[in-house]
Amino acid sequence: MKELLNVKNIKAQVEDKEILKGIDLTINSGEIHVFMGPNGAGKTTFANVIMGNPVYEVTSGEIYYNGKLINDLAVDERAREGIFMSFQAPIAVSGITVENFIKTAKTAVTGEVQKVLPFKRELKASMEKLEMNTSYAQRYLNDGFSGGERKKNEILQMSMLNPKLAFLDETDSGLDVDAIRIVSQGVNDFHNENNAIVIITHQIRLLENINPDYVHIFVDGKIVKTGDMSLALDIEKNGFDAYKKDVK
Repeated sequence: MKELLNVKNIKAQVEDKEILKGIDLTINSGEIHVFMGPNGAGKTTFANVIMGNPVYEVTSGEIYYNGKLINDLAVDERAREGIFMSFQAPIAVSGITVENFIKTAKTAVTGEVQKVLPFKRELKASMEKLEMNTSYAQRYLNDGFSGGERKKNEILQMSMLNPKLAFLDETDSGLDVDAIRIVSQGVNDFHNENNAIVIITHQIRLLENINPDYVHIFVDGKIVKTGDMSLALDIEKNGFDAYKKDVK
């Protein structure tokens, strides 16, 4: 087990509004972490800060990835280091196919031009695992895709790019039972002892097929409680009100 991410007292703001109010967190390879909390608690902001989204200003604290201070690295540099983030609402991009998008991203991340036939074989195999129609590889990115297909496409990108640290932001949102099963299997297939996954969610449907190591409760820009799957089950039953009193 290797330390991948070590965050020390991170505070961040957007347009002078403080969102993160002092986060300390360590994530090791081989681990699955879950972020839960009410809307606006800072879960997605934290992921964006680690990804280097320039919309979010880090006002204090340090972010170490693989032992390297990355506070000043740009988004593309962090991606090349092996950090990945899926989105709550993946957008459609006309004019670029799924295949070309992923090929371009993989070339940028690895620094290696992708050989056509091996890449196509890998993409086809990954799509079949996710029960995606392989014809979607030649369609414009997310253009006309259902919500479930867009979320599967995010997992496809993660599988193909093979990051060391992946943030999945509400990947289960709006998915039916079958899509939840497929996406959770995609997460399990990807996860191994050399990478780590952070799942941001409001519900436990996706987690029922995944065995998280840690569940963290965010309230008002802080982590107020950390536990195991039993903590997520308690949230599902009783909500977040009991944890809001823990904010100091």
